[in-house]
Amino acid sequence: MSIFVPRLDGRHVRLEPLQPRHATGLAKAAQGDPSLYRWAVVPQGETAATAYVDSALVQRDTCTAVPFAVTRADDGAVIGSTRFWDLTWWPWPQRRHGPDDAPDTCEIGHTWLAASAIRTAVNTEMKRLMLGHAFEVWQVRSVCLHTDVRNERSRRAIERIGARFEGVLRAHRLATDLAPRDSARYSITAPEWPEVRRRLDGMLAARETAQGRR
Repeated sequence: MSIFVPRLDGRHVRLEPLQPRHATGLAKAAQGDPSLYRWAVVPQGETAATAYVDSALVQRDTCTAVPFAVTRADDGAVIGSTRFWDLTWWPWPQRRHGPDDAPDTCEIGHTWLAASAIRTAVNTEMKRLMLGHAFEVWQVRSVCLHTDVRNERSRRAIERIGARFEGVLRAHRLATDLAPRDSARYSITAPEWPEVRRRLDGMLAARETAQGRR
C-alpha cells in the first residue's frame, strides 16, 4: 500500500512533501534559542537534519507517516516540519465510505517551527490545511494530537484550535530528556470538524486583520 498527499497550499505557508533537499533548510530553521525546543525533537545541524529526513522517509515508505517540510508561501524558505503519523486503517467488512487507500484515523505531530514563525499565522494555517485534508479528503473519523504534559505552550495552542482534552497517558513515549513522557492527549472527531474549521478560519482572519493594521 502507498499513500500520497500532494503539496498543501495556504496563503502563508506551503506544506511540501518532505525530501532530502529540505535538510539544509531544516538545519537553518532550527538555529536559535534551544530553549524553544525543550520538549520537541528538532535536528541541530545539517548532519542531524539529514538523518531526521531519512528517518521520516522510512516512515513514509512504510505508510506509517506522511511528513512535510513547512515553507513560507512568499519565498519558499523552510521554516519547520510536521507530519501525519500513526495512520490507522480499520478492518472494515465492506468497502469504507471514502477513498479506499485513506486511513480511518491519524495523528498530527512531529511539529516544530523556526523561532521567526512562532506566534504567527503559520501554525494556525498548518493545522487548517492538515485537518482539512484529513477530514475532507481522507474522510477520517478522528485526528489526535499528543504533547508532553509539561509543554504548556503546545497545550495552549492545541486547545485554542478547539481540540478536546481526553486525559494524560502516563509513561506514553520517550521524552526529549530521555525520561518516560506523560502525554496530554487531544482529539477532534469528524462531527466536530465543521466547528473547528470555523474556529480556525476565524483565527486566521483575525491575525490577518491585525497584521494589516501594523
